Amino acid sequence: MAVIRKKGKKDVPGYNSSSMSDIIFMLLFFFMITTTMRETEMLVQVRLPEATEIQKLEKKSLASYIYIGSPTASMRRLFGDSPRIQLNDSYKQPWEIGEFIASERDALAEADKPSMTVVLKADEYINMGLVTDVKIELRKAEALLLVYAAVRREHE
Repeated sequence: MAVIRKKGKKDVPGYNSSSMSDIIFMLLFFFMITTTMRETEMLVQVRLPEATEIQKLEKKSLASYIYIGSPTASMRRLFGDSPRIQLNDSYKQPWEIGEFIASERDALAEADKPSMTVVLKADEYINMGLVTDVKIELRKAEALLLVYAAVRREHE
């Protein structure tokens, strides 16, 4: 009877990692394309008022922001010192808020539309007449969930 003997110790073949870099670069490109890093460019200066009773906004994905303040230094040369309303990345007039709310609402899922919240970031020294005009336009657009942004006041 023949005895089968192994000749020498055989090693496990090496791990082929040549395609690993391709996979890593594909993942990198995927995340670079699908991730949005850009926030709204501030065209107005907003110094938020101080408050003691502040609550965090639960679902920021359902929030649309309206900024009210004086134009930044670079924009003052073009638009002057009068307070402006900023919607997304441009100055708008109060009567254009309805169109803004409609486009923001259309971007939401059907189930989230009733929960859409408008966050008003207004400078603490801004004229309340402009804020009232914005609130009237929000009522006309049926955007009734309104939140005023503020910073926490430290206790004295």
